[in-house]
Amino acid sequence: MKASSSMFALALVVPAVPFAQPGGETLTPRLPAGYHLEREENRSDSVMKRMLPRGQNGDDWTELVTTHAFLGRTASSERFQIAMASAWLELCRDGAVARVTQGTENGYAFSIWSQSCPLNPVTGQPESTWTKAIEGNDGFYLVQKSFRFEPSDAQVQESIAYLGSVTLCDPRLPDRPCPTAPQARR
Repeated sequence: MKASSSMFALALVVPAVPFAQPGGETLTPRLPAGYHLEREENRSDSVMKRMLPRGQNGDDWTELVTTHAFLGRTASSERFQIAMASAWLELCRDGAVARVTQGTENGYAFSIWSQSCPLNPVTGQPESTWTKAIEGNDGFYLVQKSFRFEPSDAQVQESIAYLGSVTLCDPRLPDRPCPTAPQARR
């Protein structure tokens, strides 16, 4: 499998504004302050969005947020985390992977973890990524925040808070309500 510039063999992502399957599950990420939507790919079985800080384009990014909805597919967030960790450590032998948290939000199982590499062999730069995986009924959802430098503690906490703000809901299910007001952009 070819390594991507973000060391993610799968370009894992979900949208910058609420992503909804018609009448179904809705992922509610927001566009981070100072970011722009750089690329969006819509396929019959997936939706991917890639967001970069304003002024950055292409593969020369220093920070990156991606979201991906794998429609019609389900997976265990924990098993997916293990598979991603294995692929990460195969590419970056000096890398590290750590679970941040896991549990259930709004009735959906999720997992958040971090992956770091002191020197990405593809880019020649350090890289750190925090990922949130959510197990939906209609699909599998991922949101990532990546850095190509050693982030500060404040940037790490901000990244974890951002991932924590991303939720999955389903207007068809009373026990998995969607927010009634749009999420504020920060």
